Amino acid sequence: MLGRCRVIPTVPMTPPDGKPTPALITRAAIKLTGAGVLVVNAGARVRPNIPIIDLQGEPGRDIRTGLAINRSVVDRVFENGTILGENLARISKAIVIGESIPAGGTTTAMAFLVAMGYDAWNRMSSASPINPRDLKITVVREALKNAGINRPLEDPLEAVSRIGDPVILAIGAITIGATKQGAKVLLAGGTQMAAVLAFIKHMYKDVLSNVAIGTTKWLVNDRTADLIGLVREIAHVPVASANLDFGNMPYEGLKAYEGGFVKEGGVGAGGASIAAISRGGYSISQLQGGVILSDYEELLRSMGNTT
Repeated sequence: MLGRCRVIPTVPMTPPDGKPTPALITRAAIKLTGAGVLVVNAGARVRPNIPIIDLQGEPGRDIRTGLAINRSVVDRVFENGTILGENLARISKAIVIGESIPAGGTTTAMAFLVAMGYDAWNRMSSASPINPRDLKITVVREALKNAGINRPLEDPLEAVSRIGDPVILAIGAITIGATKQGAKVLLAGGTQMAAVLAFIKHMYKDVLSNVAIGTTKWLVNDRTADLIGLVREIAHVPVASANLDFGNMPYEGLKAYEGGFVKEGGVGAGGASIAAISRGGYSISQLQGGVILSDYEELLRSMGNTT
C-alpha cells in the first residue's frame, strides 16, 4: 500500500529466511495497472495500521485444539464477507483476491481439505525449499483427532470452525458474494487456494464458473506439492501461473526465489502479475525488470542498504 512498512524499520522480509516478501511483486503489478486495492482484516491479531475493511473476525487458534474459530464468529465473518463481495462486484466485474497469513497456512488448508474428504496429504506447498510435510501431517492428524473428525464433513463452515483458519473463510465468503453478482474472481495464491475452492464448491457450487486460480511458476513447478492435481480433484476451474524469473536479478534476495524460497505468491503476487499481463497488456520484462527491481532497490536505499 505504502511502499514501506509502518511497524518495522526494515525491508519487509519473509521469516525466517530474510527474503523479500512477494508483496514486492504485488505492489509492482498494482503500480503498472493503477488498480485499486482494499485490505480486508479477517482476524489479524495485530490490526494493520492502514485503512482497512474489517469483517469482525478473530485470530485463528492452534488447530490441534480441535476448535480453531468459534462457530458464531465463523457465521459472522461469512455473512460480512458475502456482503463485501456483493458490493465489490457492483464496483468491478474483475476481482483479484490474495492472502497474507502467519506461518502454517498450508497446514490449516490441508486440514480443511482432508476434513472435507479430499486427499491433500503430501500435496501442500511450503515457503521453504525444504517442505516439512511430515510435520504438517502430524499436526493435521492431531487436529482431526481432537476435533472428532473421522469421516468427511458436509458443512464447510463447521470444518473451518474446527480445523480451518480465517483466510479460507473470508476469501471464500467474499468470492461467493462477488460471483453471485456476476463478477469474475481470480484466487491469487498457491495450494491454500485449493482449500478456498473446496469451501466455495461445498457452499455454492453454481458460482465456480466465475472462479479461476492464479499463482506463480515457482509454485506450479514445486515437486513437493500438487496444486494442479488438487484443483482437478475439487473442481474443473482454470489455473494460470505467472512465468516470473529472477535468475538474472542482481540481488541474492530476489535470486532466492529461483531456489525454492517463498514461491507461493503470497499477498496475491501471482494473480496480480497475471492481471497486469493479461488485462493490463504489460510484459513480463516490464513487470520484473522495470518495476519489481526498481522498487526493491528503492526499498534498499530507504533502509540505507545497497547490498
